[in-house]
Amino acid sequence: MHFMAMLGFTVTNARIRYDVPTTAASAVIAVIVVFIGLLIAGTGGRGLVRVAFGGLFTGVGVAAMHYTGMYAMRMDGEVHYDPGLVAASVVIAVVAATVALWFTVTLSRRMVIFGAALVMGVAVNGMHFTGMASMSVRLSQPTFEVEGATALSLLVPIALLVLLVIGGLIFAIGAAPSDEDLAGRAYLEARQAQREKLQAVTSTNASTRRRTGPAQFQRSASPTNSSGSFNGFGSNGSKPEGSGTSEATRTTTDASFK
Repeated sequence: MHFMAMLGFTVTNARIRYDVPTTAASAVIAVIVVFIGLLIAGTGGRGLVRVAFGGLFTGVGVAAMHYTGMYAMRMDGEVHYDPGLVAASVVIAVVAATVALWFTVTLSRRMVIFGAALVMGVAVNGMHFTGMASMSVRLSQPTFEVEGATALSLLVPIALLVLLVIGGLIFAIGAAPSDEDLAGRAYLEARQAQREKLQAVTSTNASTRRRTGPAQFQRSASPTNSSGSFNGFGSNGSKPEGSGTSEATRTTTDASFK
């Protein structure tokens, strides 16, 4: 928005050119300060202090971007600024940035977000044109040899950059998971965790059965070995108590029969 509005700025009877490196530097400043402001307000909690500090940093940075872009203008004349309007533009930038960050970290309904974006668009335009109104030019003798890029030469790269940014935002919004996608992913992850837990329990039970199987077999075999004492011997091969009396009785009986 800032660069498109700057290209529409004219001074009567003056030729305006733009210093390309300074203009590019103003764009880089805008990207960096907005990125840092979002990091301040959006990470480590959503407190009002963090949002206010992020808004202050972003607003001052946006104002710096605006006046850096104005400094990139080249013309036959002296540029002066009204301190009151400059201060007003900075205040508008800080308030707009703070409100924008607050909306970013708190709002979730689409219609409310659309209304907030509309308000922010008006605020950013107000900041820009307040800053432009603070600028006055006292023309000198025209030389018609002002160096720099023309407005038309800057229009094409700016338009392409805007289209790329808008396309990237649309793609990011379309690729972002919806509430249904998040719910489905959470359900699948819960089912997978339950399945893995069941498999772990089954594996543990199978391992336990393999370890306890031989001991159970030995316990079941011990009654069979003890049954061998039917012939008068215990499990250790010794005669049980009372075995001698039985032998004497059998000898007496045999002698009587003869």
